[in-house]
Amino acid sequence: MVAPLYKKGRALGLVIPFDEKTSESGLENLVALVASDMNRVNQTILSRTGSDVAMIPEVANHLISSGGKRLRPMLTLAGAGLCGYKGEGHIRLAAAVEFMHTATLLHDDVVDQSDMRRGKLAARMLWGNEASVLVGDFLLGQAFRMMVEVGSLACLDVLSVAATVIAEGEVMQLSAAKDTETTEDAYLAVIRAKTAELFAAAAEVGPTVANRPKAEIEACRAYGMNLGVAFQLVDDALDYGGQSAKLGKNVGDDFREGKITLPVVLSFRRGSESERAFWKRVLEQGEIAEGDLETALATMKKHRALEDTVERARHYGAMARDALGLFPDSPWKRALLDTVDFCIARAH
Repeated sequence: MVAPLYKKGRALGLVIPFDEKTSESGLENLVALVASDMNRVNQTILSRTGSDVAMIPEVANHLISSGGKRLRPMLTLAGAGLCGYKGEGHIRLAAAVEFMHTATLLHDDVVDQSDMRRGKLAARMLWGNEASVLVGDFLLGQAFRMMVEVGSLACLDVLSVAATVIAEGEVMQLSAAKDTETTEDAYLAVIRAKTAELFAAAAEVGPTVANRPKAEIEACRAYGMNLGVAFQLVDDALDYGGQSAKLGKNVGDDFREGKITLPVVLSFRRGSESERAFWKRVLEQGEIAEGDLETALATMKKHRALEDTVERARHYGAMARDALGLFPDSPWKRALLDTVDFCIARAH
């Protein structure tokens, strides 16, 4: 069952019930295991945002200090821990992964013309689009400097390929923007490139720096890729079925920005001729009137678009769990399995 979220007597969103454990408990084990290393990663992040150009640390720290969970760098640390890595390179690699992520967020907000990010004004709203793009470029440059310092060509290859694929995903999304004819397969291709690729690379680079066998590296990559797809699909559902305080943005932002996400794809494919005309009007033509968000929510509820989006996320979560099957039981493995639960249970 999907219950409406009300504000001043109007249904604004749909709260999706989940069976998994709460999102707060889902990351506890991972956070505890990486706590010491994450302190070092955070110190590295702070030191590498320094610049004589005052605006660079101002813009970078605005986003970096805004409360993100640092999930991607934690995956790098966990991948190294899972594979018994004893060196120091994972610290710089984890910081590089976080810089790559932050750079993509700065660039995304410009492309999407987003006003909010993690519950605060987006950097572009405070410093402008130009500064956001250029500071993102600075962070990418610092990320690659740290990769080089680690001295592993294999790790550099993993993360440089990821940077390329992420950029391709951004362009793919731009090409498909406002296209209601987008298929589910086409949409999944976008999120694999745009979102899941960095999860995959973050998880892959840990066993890579540890010089583990190919099977272990590929298993960690598969874990990260499937986790990333599940994470994004839940985000898609949350934009229509979440709560603003937990989203860090307003419910329905994807709708207002004309984004084609999986709930829209499913609703459009399953809809009547008049319902498809509605989606074309609000998303392709950008003609959004009072009450259209509520109509969108009602249409999604009618066609089970949110529930089925979450069900697909659970499917990818199951594949992420299966990918770790070749590793023996350990606190690291259990923490990574719990992380899947966290990603799927974030609606609580």
